Amino acid sequence: MGLPQSPELALSLDGEWLTVTLNRPETRNALSVAMVAALTDLAVALMPRRDIRGLTLRGAGGVFCAGGDLKAFARMAHGDPAHVAALSRDAGHFFDAIDALPQAVLMVVEGAAMAGGMGLICCADMVIADPAARFGLSETQLGLTPAQIAPFVIRRLGPRVARRLMLTGARLDAEGALALGLVDEVANDMAGAEAKFRAQVLRCAPGALAATKALTRALPHLSRDQQINTAATSFAAAMTGLEGREGVASFTEKRAPVWAKA
Repeated sequence: MGLPQSPELALSLDGEWLTVTLNRPETRNALSVAMVAALTDLAVALMPRRDIRGLTLRGAGGVFCAGGDLKAFARMAHGDPAHVAALSRDAGHFFDAIDALPQAVLMVVEGAAMAGGMGLICCADMVIADPAARFGLSETQLGLTPAQIAPFVIRRLGPRVARRLMLTGARLDAEGALALGLVDEVANDMAGAEAKFRAQVLRCAPGALAATKALTRALPHLSRDQQINTAATSFAAAMTGLEGREGVASFTEKRAPVWAKA
């Protein structure tokens, strides 16, 4: 597998698909400093990998993620503000690393995705939720701010909805999360929904997946002229590269491209 290992995470590689399980069920998979470091290290290791096309992130013990580690927060509350700010910056780099993954990222939510856990799913390409799943941003109820997850929540839900959820700490059930666009699918058959997404992704070229994700991250921050030029450069590189040549050839020859999985 060649990927960093940590007791905070359980990794399982099935062909070109990696399943990552948050493995702190005794804390409802709270995002401890060690877990954040382990996930960041894993994301860095995955950046150059094109032999892994997709990733599923889920939580052990029937819970996705309860958010930050409140026991650690209790210690931080009496600590040095500069140290707390440094840990927060590390968290920001962690969310950036997950968001920047070149693989297609599916997050499967069972139980709760609260606070930082809800922020984490806003970095996904696809979110599937169990009908009993629940969501919420509880930071302001604890006298805290959503801080590093705020940009991702705002991008996913828009500023109006994000502000309302942040300022009220409102809880959402799975259908409510689906209605707002936080969740893409509520599924009784979670395994079937995951298998469908995996099959769709594995019909796509790994380099094209990575380039498309990079493009969608970059374009919203560019002027229109920059968007046109960036998109043109990306398209030209794809068209004249090995994948583009193979994709066009497979279409004209009426066969599946070499990367397509049945």
